[in-house]
Amino acid sequence: MFNEIEKEAVYNVIYKRRDIRNFLPNPVPKEIIDRILQAAHHAPSVGFMQPWNFIIVDSMEVKERLAWATEKERRALAIHYEEERATQFLSLKIEGIKEAPLTICVTCDPTSGGSHVLGRNSIPETDILSTACAIQNMWLAACVEGLAMGWVSFYKKNDVRDILQIPPHIDPVALISIGYTDDYPSAPILEQVKWEKRKSLENLIFHNKWGEQ
Repeated sequence: MFNEIEKEAVYNVIYKRRDIRNFLPNPVPKEIIDRILQAAHHAPSVGFMQPWNFIIVDSMEVKERLAWATEKERRALAIHYEEERATQFLSLKIEGIKEAPLTICVTCDPTSGGSHVLGRNSIPETDILSTACAIQNMWLAACVEGLAMGWVSFYKKNDVRDILQIPPHIDPVALISIGYTDDYPSAPILEQVKWEKRKSLENLIFHNKWGEQ
């Protein structure tokens, strides 16, 4: 189905994709954003429910309010760490909402597909998992397009609902900042700052039952 060059390209983008926090103000052409959203929309979804929506935010006023929500949560979360770890956490740049030309809020509609969706009846969380697949497609497509993408995960969902006027039953799963960057790291940021090490894959694989290697 795919030749060796095509296969190598797929694995290359998987390994090179990074979560970025530093962006240039350069605008992103609409046709590129359209391609990235089409990639997201072609993600697999359990029961073909397609539970996602995408709110494109380019207003600086709205981006400043979203940045406020993330900074508020970042400071609140710092109390969970002690001394040096807390200082390191607060020094991390966790978002680039105001820098990036675009931020996209990816939402999940738990009512998509109706009351009885194939697969979701058994495992309700499959709507969120399907939305995560769409976000991963966005990430890989953005990387291929030469763009940086950052998944912002520090915020209270009700703050984002209020700012973006999202209905109460809709889940704002992710704030995704997209733009160009001149700082694309060769390794994940948290790995570079020694926050955590990559685990050994062989220790994560079991056979036939939990813990059996």
